[in-house]
Amino acid sequence: MNVYENKIELTELANKLFMYTDSRDWQKLITEVFTATVLFDMSNAGGEAPKILPAKEICDMWQEGLKNMDAIHHQAGHYIIEVNGPGADIYGYAMAMHYKKTAIHGSSRLFVGTYNLKAVDTAVGWRLSAFKYNLKFIDGNTSME
Repeated sequence: MNVYENKIELTELANKLFMYTDSRDWQKLITEVFTATVLFDMSNAGGEAPKILPAKEICDMWQEGLKNMDAIHHQAGHYIIEVNGPGADIYGYAMAMHYKKTAIHGSSRLFVGTYNLKAVDTAVGWRLSAFKYNLKFIDGNTSME
């Protein structure tokens, strides 16, 4: 596969990360997006220190954290992708909007930041092996209460 074909597949992989999260399709994230374990880093957004987690544990954590939202929407792009043989680095911008109709301090919150993703070429295609979120700012009802 040439570099352009790889970049198209890697762009689709990054898009699947956000689209499957928005549709809460946790199984597709596990089978089509992540490797079995992922170096996971949300420390810049108040999460724990970076650590290797099973993909299912990440999805379980997101499912729990987003269960009370009526809608989730990610808008991502401005990808810069570098393919290095069987590995790739994906850098991108993203905004995430969370909406909860019954929240009394405002119905939405907006997260704006960037992502540093690492992908590996596996027997079943490109998969994300590392995920780092770099929060720039949050706006709106941060507690969603």
